[in-house]
Amino acid sequence: MTQLLELRAVVEAPPDAVAGLLLDVRPGGRSPIAPTGEPAEDDGDRFVVVRDGSPLTVTVDRAAREVAEQGEWWYRATTAVEADPRGSQVVHRIFNVAEGNGWAIRFLSRGPLNAAPARFAEAVRRVGEELGVAARVLD
Repeated sequence: MTQLLELRAVVEAPPDAVAGLLLDVRPGGRSPIAPTGEPAEDDGDRFVVVRDGSPLTVTVDRAAREVAEQGEWWYRATTAVEADPRGSQVVHRIFNVAEGNGWAIRFLSRGPLNAAPARFAEAVRRVGEELGVAARVLD
């Protein structure tokens, strides 16, 4: 597994409050990172939704304050909430989990990698708005 991107933000609220919102990722949940669609498979904190014709497995680890999304081929993204002196730090990472095919991954990953900063910034803004606190992406 190779990390391709890491984004960080500060949300001026306690980690449990931020995680409570971000980890509510079931379709229709309050989280701004909740996938759309109906779960095709459902096992509580692990479920599969179909996004753009492909299955996406979503796993929530409440103890680690982390949600992971994994596609069927190369894509894995995690969003975690960590303690920070200012409240919480939200960390979003995208990984390549494919074996081989480096040239194909470089081509296919461009879209998700290019879209990630704007999507992350919007999610962070929505978390801050929902919790009524300051929230900002770190450089």
